[in-house]
Amino acid sequence: MSATHDEGRIERFSARERTVHWLAALSFVYVAATGLSLWSHKLLWLATLFGGGEAIRWGHPWGGIVFATILGSLFFSWARQMRIDSDDRRWLRQSHRYALNDSTGLPESGRFNAGQKMLFWAQAVATVALFASGLVMWFPSTAPRGLTFAALLIHPLAAVVSIGGIIVHIYMAVAAIPGSLRAMTRGWVSTDWASSHHAKWYSKMSRP
Repeated sequence: MSATHDEGRIERFSARERTVHWLAALSFVYVAATGLSLWSHKLLWLATLFGGGEAIRWGHPWGGIVFATILGSLFFSWARQMRIDSDDRRWLRQSHRYALNDSTGLPESGRFNAGQKMLFWAQAVATVALFASGLVMWFPSTAPRGLTFAALLIHPLAAVVSIGGIIVHIYMAVAAIPGSLRAMTRGWVSTDWASSHHAKWYSKMSRP
């Protein structure tokens, strides 16, 4: 069955995918903001946005569990589609062109391009590292001293990777590639957009 609509649109993300994505985004904002306020006294003002110091000390680890759970749901939905193939490796070698909105010479992308796949896997690894190190830091008296020390190093490093990846993700969706954000807010993109940015996926979805 064709996914292309009569008015020149094609469905990109289902209602479920969009809902889970935005729940992950909201929980990420909470965890990132509360974590930053706990990490540096210069960012303590963020704590006031979420109920103060005592509230965020309680809420941050629970927020991390919520975020990891929601992201896990998204992971299992998309993991098979995020496999890196030979076209993706070629795409990555020329990814600077995509950042400049120039697709000249780039291999055709499937539903997700290689950059999106790399972000997906980086975010997945960072979330596992954040979750595991966060558990150790949450119950420091139950862990060996060396493990607690390792967790104190891993947690902020994984947070930098995670936050940095999301900043790039937002930039690409909002500024670099016009039309990308609409796919996650309304669920559809124009057929012209699909054929231009994800030609392999568009060709597959537009078949009768």
